[in-house]
Amino acid sequence: MPPIKNISRIKEIFRNYDFVMTTAELNSEKLYYADIQQLIDEGFIERVKRGYYHWIDAFDGSEVVIINKLFPDAILCMETALFYYQYSDRNPAEWNITIDKNTFRQRVNIEYPFIKAYRIEPNLLSIGETSGEIDFVKVRIYDRDRTICDVLRNMNKMDKEIFNKAIQNYVKDAQKNIPNLMQYAKKLRVQQRVKDLIGVWL
Repeated sequence: MPPIKNISRIKEIFRNYDFVMTTAELNSEKLYYADIQQLIDEGFIERVKRGYYHWIDAFDGSEVVIINKLFPDAILCMETALFYYQYSDRNPAEWNITIDKNTFRQRVNIEYPFIKAYRIEPNLLSIGETSGEIDFVKVRIYDRDRTICDVLRNMNKMDKEIFNKAIQNYVKDAQKNIPNLMQYAKKLRVQQRVKDLIGVWL
């Protein structure tokens, strides 16, 4: 690895890649196996998963950059989306993402950051997708109405308090879109749950 005095240059290289780099990207910048190992040993970088590394002191707790890098095809969902829309006041301990059910299972086996992956049929993946911003980083996330449909799909696996607050806060939200909700519910096969659990409040 270059002498320690060049660490600032290496950090700048990482900055150009949003502080997350693949082995191939490191190699293209003339940083090879021995360099990577020394950077790890000296505490400058950390391996996220096989072939992916991030610059440790640059994140300030913002893990969303890593999520975007590792899963550019994933969409933030469920409790992550509930917290984003302030339907829940519990900051999730893990990032909830929805991915194509055909995605290689080993791909989501990462040590950091903590994630929970929901697998879904490819034709349902983009329903209700929108864009948002977390920690000044643009993200793919489901809109309010798709988020509530997902909550209804997974209601039996959820904490009851989180579920109830999510429904109550959605009903009170002036930005909800009931036509969208019903359209998504039909495609996601939760129409009856929408009528039973939300319709009574509308």
